[in-house]
Amino acid sequence: MKRGALTDSVRLVIFDLDGTLIDSKYDIAASVNLTLGDLDLPTLPTERIFTFVGDGVKRLLRLSVGEANEARYEEALRIFRGHYLAHCLDTTQLYPGLDQLFDGRDTRMKALATNKALEYTLRITEGLKIKDRFVAIEGPLDQSDLKPDPGMLLRILDRLSVRPEEAVLVGDSTNDVRAAQSAGVSACVVGYGYGNRDKVSALNPDYHCEKPGDLLSLLFG
Repeated sequence: MKRGALTDSVRLVIFDLDGTLIDSKYDIAASVNLTLGDLDLPTLPTERIFTFVGDGVKRLLRLSVGEANEARYEEALRIFRGHYLAHCLDTTQLYPGLDQLFDGRDTRMKALATNKALEYTLRITEGLKIKDRFVAIEGPLDQSDLKPDPGMLLRILDRLSVRPEEAVLVGDSTNDVRAAQSAGVSACVVGYGYGNRDKVSALNPDYHCEKPGDLLSLLFG
């Protein structure tokens, strides 16, 4: 694993969103349980819902509704949309200190590549006043476009005319590392997010940042 700050050859930093830049899990879990309540289905422990986060809203709702209630999935998806749009900024915030990523000290281009639906992503980034700090924001076009598929990363690289070796992806999960490796982009894993530490480490990411402060040091030196 590499040490020290990113070199000047890195022109672009692509961030994952949930578990990397923002702690959103409590608003997600609350919206899931509001949805289950509307469907007269049993609510779930918050910690269990946390384990469903990271592979897109459709998988989140399928797991939350459960196989026994598969027929309610489409209804759950519709109901969840309303709840989450209403509550996605109740407690969601940038991780402590990460507002400094957007204060102008680091002049590299910054982009966002998230498995979160673009509708929610834009609502949250606008609410946190960071949307305009990204030169590109990519969400999944469909289920097959979710990370670990590298499609989002490749679109960003192409749009910004950046070579893979000039970019790094910062994320918290195996999906992020695999997407970066497939795209030829360096991978930086954060240890404070939602990903499984052992599984992520087994993929040998290029960089590791245990705390938000470590991520600032990686970028700022």
